[in-house]
Amino acid sequence: MIRFDYARPTAVAEALQAGAGTHTAYLAGGTNLVDLMKENVARPLQVVDINRLPLNRIEELDGGGLRLGALVTNNDTAYDGRVQERYPLLASAILAGASPQLRNAATNGGNLNQRTRCYYFYDVDTPCNKRNPGEGCGAIGGVNRIHAILGTSEQCIATHPSDMCVALAALDAQVQVSGSAGDRTIPFADYHRLPGDEPSRDNTLQPGELVTAIDLPEDSFATNYTYLKLRDRLSYAFALVSAAVAMRLGDDGRIAECRVALGGVAHKPWRQPEAERLLIGEQPGESVFQAVADAVLRGAIGRGKNDFKIELARRVVVRALGQAAARTPQSQTDKRIA
Repeated sequence: MIRFDYARPTAVAEALQAGAGTHTAYLAGGTNLVDLMKENVARPLQVVDINRLPLNRIEELDGGGLRLGALVTNNDTAYDGRVQERYPLLASAILAGASPQLRNAATNGGNLNQRTRCYYFYDVDTPCNKRNPGEGCGAIGGVNRIHAILGTSEQCIATHPSDMCVALAALDAQVQVSGSAGDRTIPFADYHRLPGDEPSRDNTLQPGELVTAIDLPEDSFATNYTYLKLRDRLSYAFALVSAAVAMRLGDDGRIAECRVALGGVAHKPWRQPEAERLLIGEQPGESVFQAVADAVLRGAIGRGKNDFKIELARRVVVRALGQAAARTPQSQTDKRIA
């Protein structure tokens, strides 16, 4: 047992004060942190239990949109009537992840900050720059079937594991953060990082900062959408490749707006706005969807065992765009393959 101090504040200000030291971890549902501590990957000297903070509500925003408290569980979010009616893309993505038992404990803030499931990251006897900077990356040239094909570096090819975050990227959500310097809002596209030369940093949070909420914009894309997830088995598995598509069609049937976010392919949910712009003004169809898929996957690099992901991702993009355009979102009980 590794000794650590434990605090259980009841106010955000108290939590920030308790979390201001080094080697501190915030504890919410614990579905990822506790595993990391058991595996000796995370060794915090102070654990700050934030479950008593008043961050467990879903609230309406002035001017439209919803604010999802950081401590609202994934299941409570997915089954909230407002989320299901106005943001079905998000509900679908959440329900595609983990198991009901885990979703009952896992929180929205924790989902944002969960760490990669890379084999080498979890195995402390293997080299991992994310776990110990400067050790090397065992996945490069190793067992890398589940690893990234986009946005990688020679330091790290790990992927971000979240389903929820892929939908939040497509919805252009915003992350509300509190810290010693005050409150700030982070656009979702800027929240997670690519590995670069600092793969140990998953996001742009500053030390001691705490996620308090996620804001969903008024624009909900509740009609033409889909979350398509391809995995090794139908339930309780992380995505090999997933896609969240939020589309809007004009009165003439042409695409007025579209966002495409991929999961399972990069260190963060992956979007290419320049590829999305290829769809604007176009009639939905296979040829334009193929062109967008090629643009989204431009620069993709396989590392051997994950080479198949490049073609799989192309097919996922095309199929997801077709589902969104046809208003036939993917059912999580649909066993067809891409």
